[in-house]
Amino acid sequence: MASALRDRARQLFALACDAADPAQALRRALTAAPLPRPDPGGALLVVAVGKAAIPMAEELLRNLDGPLGSVLVITNYENARDLPGATVIAAGHPVPDANGARAGAEVIALLSAATAHDRVIALVSGGGSALMPSPADGLTLDDKAEVNRLLLAHGFEISETNLVRQQLSRLKGGGFLRHATPAPVAAYILSDVIGDDLRAIASGPTVAPIGDRAAARALLQARGVWPLLPEAVRRYLDDPEPVRPPLPEARNTLIGSNRMSLEAVAAGAGQGARIVDDRLTGDVGKAAKHIVAAALAADTRPACLIFGGETTVTLRGTGRGGRNQELALRVAMEMPELGRDWVFLSGGTDGRDGPTDAAGGLVDVLTPDRIRASGAEPEALLANNDSHAALNAAGDLLVTGATGTNVADVQILLLG
Repeated sequence: MASALRDRARQLFALACDAADPAQALRRALTAAPLPRPDPGGALLVVAVGKAAIPMAEELLRNLDGPLGSVLVITNYENARDLPGATVIAAGHPVPDANGARAGAEVIALLSAATAHDRVIALVSGGGSALMPSPADGLTLDDKAEVNRLLLAHGFEISETNLVRQQLSRLKGGGFLRHATPAPVAAYILSDVIGDDLRAIASGPTVAPIGDRAAARALLQARGVWPLLPEAVRRYLDDPEPVRPPLPEARNTLIGSNRMSLEAVAAGAGQGARIVDDRLTGDVGKAAKHIVAAALAADTRPACLIFGGETTVTLRGTGRGGRNQELALRVAMEMPELGRDWVFLSGGTDGRDGPTDAAGGLVDVLTPDRIRASGAEPEALLANNDSHAALNAAGDLLVTGATGTNVADVQILLLG
């Protein structure tokens, strides 16, 4: 029975990823709201950034009607491939690298050359923040990479992380719009952020920032991270906010989200399926207890309990893993005897969970026993943040490869 449930969980997770297919989502949006046309003498200038950048750009190129200028596509290494008619740059994620810095510089050069007769099309998807770093004056890529590492290590949620990153970039938090002026900008956005706050998706290149330097500084001080930051970053955030003209407005269109993927899972699972929580955020340990409590309260047979969100992990050890792998391991270790078969899947819809080859984990009642049978202790591995090693020992890693999309995480609990 457990084997059949595990197969079913994989099938339902595939439905979640399919529902977030970037090309289909953009096609629907372009049907509802056609692309703007440039003025006479102008051209369409395209910047696609994020883990779904290539399929979004590919779909856009199929639908273009008007003179085409430059097409620049920036994505992660796993999703990169040639795209006729476009310049593709592969860069590092989740930690920015030199290729990403080069991509950021090329985006600024493209936007700065735009005229009032041109129209800029931005295709934005999850991961864009790390893939297009453009350090503010006086900062280096190493400074930004260290800030990113500290935010990840200290469990900052995505909106908190982007509040900080926006202050340190020339493109985030509306910086993209400032560089594109005077050309109008239309953005099509695939959300990887729970609640779909456009300011937080890829750190909001085409919308107003979440806050200012003072807000970022106060957050970092409150969380105890301020003294750990590079000196140049502290100095930059201590400087007064510069006086700037009002931020130009863009036409921002949301084309896909985590909630849509959860609804696809519910539809595919049929009777007994329900979305329990579409905002599963915060500490991964608390999220595991929430899921276990939902399992204990489930009174239908069979049942499919669906969750979606993006949890955080506080690093206390030296192991490898990611939020989905740790969540799956915690659920496996904390689930009491239910008197029924169950499996639990937690996966990133982009196919990658942390700095590993896995999308997440797929566990059942025997997961802890399989880890111990391998000679390892699941409690010790968890304490060391080594969920990847634990799930690998149990044969419970969820490995899908890159999916070409990213709408945060999906959790599926199947109860027999």
